[in-house]
Amino acid sequence: MKQVMEISAFLAFKEIWRNRGRFLLVALVIALITLLVLFIAALGEGLGNGNREYLSKLDAQLIAFQSKSDYLIGASRLDRDRLASIARVQGVADAGMLGASSANLILPGQEEPLKVALLGVEPGHAGEPPVVQGRQLGTKLSNEVIIDRNTALRSGLALGDTLEMRVTQGTRDEYYKLRVVGISGGQQYSLQPSIFVPFFTWDKVRPKSEAEINSSDPIANIILIKLDDPAQADVVRQRILSQVNNIEVATISETIQALPGYSAQQSTLNTQGGFTLFIGLLVIGGFFQIQILQKVAQIGVLKAIGTTNKVVAATFIIQIFMITVIGVLIGSLLTFLFSLTFPPTIPIVFNGTTSAIAIVALLLIGPLGGLVSIRYAVRIEPLKALGLSS
Repeated sequence: MKQVMEISAFLAFKEIWRNRGRFLLVALVIALITLLVLFIAALGEGLGNGNREYLSKLDAQLIAFQSKSDYLIGASRLDRDRLASIARVQGVADAGMLGASSANLILPGQEEPLKVALLGVEPGHAGEPPVVQGRQLGTKLSNEVIIDRNTALRSGLALGDTLEMRVTQGTRDEYYKLRVVGISGGQQYSLQPSIFVPFFTWDKVRPKSEAEINSSDPIANIILIKLDDPAQADVVRQRILSQVNNIEVATISETIQALPGYSAQQSTLNTQGGFTLFIGLLVIGGFFQIQILQKVAQIGVLKAIGTTNKVVAATFIIQIFMITVIGVLIGSLLTFLFSLTFPPTIPIVFNGTTSAIAIVALLLIGPLGGLVSIRYAVRIEPLKALGLSS
């Protein structure tokens, strides 16, 4: 077996070197396919991450929604009475209100404001993101804000700065100033950079209709629930539903799947990636099939002098694998270089696991695409190939 592999590797390498221009062209085609597949995977990860990032990092296990809201955050409305009722349920360690809206940051020297997600959280409770710089929010009524890393990058804001925010309340634009006391890691919400303010401050500064302006009862969208024992999530969920009226309770995963367009978006991008791999399979298979057809006579000579089918098959497998590896390496390098040029506004995230799966799939399509050509090569009859059969 060792001898077979040595002979096969020698033949494969010699032919690649002799026809290096032709094989380099195929490697570049594979590199372009690799570039496309990795960017589709990164775009899917970036878009998905931008939608779910804040929710997926919550220090909570369950989320309470208004009844019949279909787990849609924007369609849910809950008051503080529900918060108190949920907090009393056995197995609930903590509960915090979350209000979600949007706002415009007025940035010095820029004509266009930065659109951000304005999230109201209760300081010290579930939903407040941990900071990597600065400190957590102070009192429930403080005019303080935590900005996420994306907001800091895109706005230039730093700790201690005062940001100016514009919102529409009724028919008027109102302006509010808040002091940046902390910066969190990536906490995008609905593909927008996020800012976090104390819940009662959020209720004061959020966009409102005319009917809401004079309301004194703060209303949240959802209630985030942290459990004593996350393993008992199903049990506590049933307790909450039986003890608190007019609510529905979802897990973090169910909430993410219910995000508008999230599932359809991911399915579309996964389908595009699958079709790209399929096209790569056809391209590689077609090239090596043409190669075999052009070398029928040479294969016939090899077989006529005693070369076995094992050597012929192994030669083409090694050859296909080498070209595929070279193409994938070139494509991965190009992907890395291109990724350095993209601004933070483009939602592309190269996840290690996702990229590794894509690269493994690309390495497999070479041998798979060459299976037909290998089968054809081992079935070549020496006499017919040399034109000596009657």
